[in-house]
Amino acid sequence: MPTSVPTPTPRLRGLKPAWLNDPKVWRTEVLAGLVVALALIPEAISFSIIAGVDPAVGLFASFTMAVVISVVGGRRAMISAATGAVALVIAPLNREYGFGYLIATVILAGVIQIVLGSLGVAKLMRFVPRSVMVGFVNALAILIFMTQVPEMYEVPWAVYLLLVCGLALMVFFPRITKAVPAPLVSIVVLTTITVAAGIAVPTVGDKGELPSSLPVPGLPDVPFTLETLSTIAPYAFAMALVGLMESLMTAKLVDDITDTHSSKTRESIGQGVANIVTGFFGGMGGCAMIGQTMINVKVSGARTRLSTFLAGAFLMVLCIVFGPVVSDIPMAALVAVMVMVSFATFDWHSIAPKTLKRMPAGEIAVMVITVVVVVATDNLAIGVVVGSVTAMIIFAKRVAHLARVSAVTDPDGTTVVYSVTGELFFASSNDLVGQFDYADDPDRIVIDLSAAHIWDASSVAALDAVETKYEQRGKTVEIIGLNDPSADLHGKLTGELTGH
Repeated sequence: MPTSVPTPTPRLRGLKPAWLNDPKVWRTEVLAGLVVALALIPEAISFSIIAGVDPAVGLFASFTMAVVISVVGGRRAMISAATGAVALVIAPLNREYGFGYLIATVILAGVIQIVLGSLGVAKLMRFVPRSVMVGFVNALAILIFMTQVPEMYEVPWAVYLLLVCGLALMVFFPRITKAVPAPLVSIVVLTTITVAAGIAVPTVGDKGELPSSLPVPGLPDVPFTLETLSTIAPYAFAMALVGLMESLMTAKLVDDITDTHSSKTRESIGQGVANIVTGFFGGMGGCAMIGQTMINVKVSGARTRLSTFLAGAFLMVLCIVFGPVVSDIPMAALVAVMVMVSFATFDWHSIAPKTLKRMPAGEIAVMVITVVVVVATDNLAIGVVVGSVTAMIIFAKRVAHLARVSAVTDPDGTTVVYSVTGELFFASSNDLVGQFDYADDPDRIVIDLSAAHIWDASSVAALDAVETKYEQRGKTVEIIGLNDPSADLHGKLTGELTGH
């Protein structure tokens, strides 16, 4: 009798992603990774220059960040590499103390990110309103475009012709076929034209020398003392916060684009792990890259970790094996790709006249403030924080006006009932005390809070102040209608908030 082969359990089958058996997905992911790798090279070199380090340092960081985050990250298909935001944070440290301190800072920043991720810092993303998210996306599109402007200034006329040709290819080629990413076709065609025709235009090689070997792990060349720790800690903390902010915002954006969920906690911890590995391999650290992520997800259609891994792997292969060929890629080809990305990233619906007419003025103000701050500071994290705080202030002001007090006196004139409606918190409760007629009210006062909710100590203090003013006039106050959470908070704090 033949031996039956047991059917794999669903648990075992689930360990193998379904896309592994789909050639179409493989083609999409591989080509997307190649396009991203090509786009990463000039960006990484530029960020190295900003940080004041050798171009190889930025390229090594992009390689290790992408490869590591593809395994430990929480958002599939998102690209992490060396970024301008991180470069700006660590540049002053590198100038003043040297490269060894920069590497130590990257490693410490990774440790801080793991700690913050474990403590649940990702949950703070729920406090970022949609108007801030829209402002973040639009500001990002503007910054992506602005970073390309220098590449179009004081250049040979052929650059503009190549730029137009590249944009045309990316617009019209998808109408022929989407099997091959249009950005890759654009890069290959423009490179072939410039090399074959001998057109003298700025190339990737003009940005800096590409590395010829893989990075080697090692410890940072710094004294392991408390003085070193106190020197690098502020920079590391700033880098950790900026990196997490940009990564979590980018992850949320990809969630919306792909209509899928990601683990923000895992992504936070993964960013820390990637930065630690990057530091030990002599990289400048980094975080999620919105531009390259948009190329990967929105332009190329990638959806898995494979594209992220291959972006890093192809980056090193291109630099080490195909360095001379990559060096000949005209910058105009990559600029065209990034211009198309900025156009696709911008939320044009958000500024349509029809949308602006229906949107509350406060929401529009928050979006505009976020965009202005991000563009002015060139820092996405600052813009998101300022936008979120502005949104909270506008919300508090709006909700505060919803608190109302109305009075009804009994026919016999011995009791007055005050009905309080709305949300009682610091912004609304400050006006509560002035809405009672302490001198002319009868001896018994009832405050009905059945249509209200007490949120904080300020509201309890305001109610205590009302009771005190009536008691000073020999009148009694009774508070009724508290829901359970309000009753618990009021019971714990009433009479305990002042020393008088």
